[in-house]
Amino acid sequence: MIDKTFAQVMAAYNAWQNDSIYTAADSLTDEARRLDRGAFFNSIHGTLSHLLWADRLWLSRFTGSIAPAGGIKTSSSLFDDWSALKRERKSTDDAIKGWTETFAAADIEGDISWHSGAMNRDITMPRTLVIAHFFNHQTHHRGQAHAMLTAAGAKPQDTDLIFMAGIMPQPAQSR
Repeated sequence: MIDKTFAQVMAAYNAWQNDSIYTAADSLTDEARRLDRGAFFNSIHGTLSHLLWADRLWLSRFTGSIAPAGGIKTSSSLFDDWSALKRERKSTDDAIKGWTETFAAADIEGDISWHSGAMNRDITMPRTLVIAHFFNHQTHHRGQAHAMLTAAGAKPQDTDLIFMAGIMPQPAQSR
């Protein structure tokens, strides 16, 4: 199900798509990024702040690094400054890629346990499932941000994984 190559591809996809989303969001005013658009985390900025918070939370669970402050309810306002949010997003994407580069069998096999603040209980699940959730969660919230950006007139890039540079097989050479 999950292996080192899968995680590396998904980490690269995550960074590629975040670059696209943040570039598109840069074309909007701060007011437009913060406008309540009826999404779960209200705005483009709020959704992207939550996603960064969640990525850091999951990364802390996987690596033992320090978890971000706050919880789900405050995650949409954790990074108030747009420039800081962009800088921290890039730094976190680099950390995610670095994490997948160092994968060993123990990082993928077995179970992982954590305390869920959202569910207020301890949880243990297979690492492979939780790693899949980690990357799926990113795609879910980026999809929300993509829809809000498109509705606001911004133009994110294509989101299809198969169109990411380095994924598509090279065409056969004519002979």
